[in-house]
Amino acid sequence: MNGHSVTKRKAIIAAIVCYFFWGISFMASRTALSITSVFTVLSHRFVLAFLVMTVLCFTPLGDCRLKGKPLLPLILLGLFQPVIYFFGEQYGILHSSTIFSGVMIALIPIVSSLAAIPVLGEKPSLRQFIFSLLSVGGVIGIGMLTNNSGSLDWIGVTGLVVAVCSAAAYLLLGRNIAPRFTPFERAYAMICLGAVAFTIPALVSVRENPIDYLVPLKDPRYIVPILFLGVCCSVISFFLSNYTLTGLSVAQTSVFANFTTAISVFAGAVFLHEPFSWLGLLCCAMILLGIYGVVNTPGEKKDRSKDM
Repeated sequence: MNGHSVTKRKAIIAAIVCYFFWGISFMASRTALSITSVFTVLSHRFVLAFLVMTVLCFTPLGDCRLKGKPLLPLILLGLFQPVIYFFGEQYGILHSSTIFSGVMIALIPIVSSLAAIPVLGEKPSLRQFIFSLLSVGGVIGIGMLTNNSGSLDWIGVTGLVVAVCSAAAYLLLGRNIAPRFTPFERAYAMICLGAVAFTIPALVSVRENPIDYLVPLKDPRYIVPILFLGVCCSVISFFLSNYTLTGLSVAQTSVFANFTTAISVFAGAVFLHEPFSWLGLLCCAMILLGIYGVVNTPGEKKDRSKDM
């Protein structure tokens, strides 16, 4: 599947499915993390995803033809997302308040859109920028409605800044190399880097008793969450994320990141019976309206998707 077959409608559908999976991933992560450590969960998730992607390479679904192509852009893509982003996000959330971490992550669309102007020549229209701010405002509002747990220190600030910058770098690089690499190739590279980067600390943590790395896999409660995280949130979502970048601008793609917040709120209320107020509903409506406005408003200085 190459860039020429990607239409705006297909890219939007891909983004909705991708960020929907990421939005409900917290439920699977919460269950998995109650059984084992963060890096073990991440390692199992990406190793499983790597195995699935490798099998797909031998099927018509695996559109992977890397012979003669430069690998450095793919390596950088995988380092930006998921490696650097996940490290930054994990330490950032751990060492900061709920509101601050939520606000910082919500800034990814703004930072990405601004960076895309000089780097890619994609200049969002004023209307798109306003709608993007509306979506960010919804995320901030939800953050203020949640319990402001945690404390803020320099490790948290640094981690979240790194996460925001790496997410923006991924979006810019992914958009830039879309004409040269298929969505499958980009997703495969990201998953490979993730499998290596997260397995190393996972194995180091159990170096005194390596068999502990496999113990969680014997727990029936662990299997379904890790399958969901590995297949739906990694294989499918990483492919769809790169597919979206092939058909939409950075401003249009990045604003969907806020969709995960709205989905998380609804999922928490429906499945976990977490409190949900009318103010929360209003904030979710702001997020969705902002996304709709950004995606359906023309006006980029350069629409690269037309050239692909």
